[in-house]
Amino acid sequence: MPNFFALIPAAGSGSRMGDELPKQFLPLAGKPMIYYTLRALCASPRISCVFVVLAPHDGEWMRHDWSEFSGKLIVLECGGATRAESVLNGLKSARVTSSISDNDWVLVHDAARPCLGKAQLEKLMDELADDEVGGLLAVPVADTLKRSDTGNRVERTESRDKLWQAQTPQMFRYGLLVEALSRTGGIGMTDDAGAIEALGLRPRLILSDARNLKVTYPADLSLAELILRNL
Repeated sequence: MPNFFALIPAAGSGSRMGDELPKQFLPLAGKPMIYYTLRALCASPRISCVFVVLAPHDGEWMRHDWSEFSGKLIVLECGGATRAESVLNGLKSARVTSSISDNDWVLVHDAARPCLGKAQLEKLMDELADDEVGGLLAVPVADTLKRSDTGNRVERTESRDKLWQAQTPQMFRYGLLVEALSRTGGIGMTDDAGAIEALGLRPRLILSDARNLKVTYPADLSLAELILRNL
């Protein structure tokens, strides 16, 4: 039976937050934000190991105590200039530091999605365990979509029919994901599913909900704290 592994790319700077501290380390309910991401993944008995990919010479990680995750956590200081590069570097390093095989599942999860619930995680693994391609958590687009012109005036209203908002984790076989990211180089890719799609494959969308939000702007931190209190 294939094993489940998780990988968290955490080498970014989070410039849109307007803070000198990398986004993944911003304080959230008394802990660095990435703490909650690690907690959600390490708590799953089905996940064998959790890899966190940091920027080389990361100066913030060692300032915090991660000992409660020591049984599952492996730190890889091989982050790249882009998310895709960090994921690919992390996958290659994971092969060296663990027993991961081509057929094993890898769940790639954003460090800035601290509100992943147990039910969402279990649903993803349950529904994709026998899938030929893999897939991702996502929610159907509910808001009306407007496309703007260069002057920020409405050019037209876009149909939201069959449109989904991608989330993470995104779950694919180790060998397939390495192949996809190696072939595309991650150019123009904002998520791992895009690299899989570039191979001509069709990842499956697993229904999630809005609580699994991505912290992008300062106001999102307050919302994330409210969600964490009710998980």
